[in-house]
Amino acid sequence: MRHLAPSGPLLSSLVLGALVLGSPAEPLGAQAAPAGPESPTAAVAALGSVMYNDQANMREATDSAMATLATQVLRTRLAELLGPQLLDPMATDSLARSPEALAVAAGVPCTTRLACAQFVGRTQDARWVVMTKVSKTSNLIWLLSAQLVRVSTGELVLDDTTELKGDPGTMIRVGTRIFAERVARTIKLGGYTTNFPEAP
Repeated sequence: MRHLAPSGPLLSSLVLGALVLGSPAEPLGAQAAPAGPESPTAAVAALGSVMYNDQANMREATDSAMATLATQVLRTRLAELLGPQLLDPMATDSLARSPEALAVAAGVPCTTRLACAQFVGRTQDARWVVMTKVSKTSNLIWLLSAQLVRVSTGELVLDDTTELKGDPGTMIRVGTRIFAERVARTIKLGGYTTNFPEAP
């Protein structure tokens, strides 16, 4: 599990982002690396993030806003980095709520069931699906669980759990943005990835 905690003006988080991405001016995937088996222009569907606070020491009505924030940051950053490779989020959400998807999910939200994520991906002709979950432990400690799924096999090419300490809104923005950039890099390399935090 990785940890993100602010130091000064989020210095540690920004340094962590730099380790993952290299120089901000460097084009995504510009460094030499082996290519994976997928097309670097393959389509990706990003499911909406879900909130889990069953084990939190205090549940609050505003908790769900953190999952909404994670969804917005994830999709915005993926759209910036991948352009039209990111499939229409409204269509993805509609499909994830469809009776067919709910049947596959077997009583839980589609966004938390791997088989349902694959169903959404196949139906949208996506090679990749992104799943994220925000979990609350306390007001100062949250977790971001995030996966990049290869639709054809169900393989979790990226499977991250990040502990976020500090102001939840700020840290969820940072953690989700870093994961979105890892996703985009991996997709642009055809599915090739390296162990965090080393960039290829």
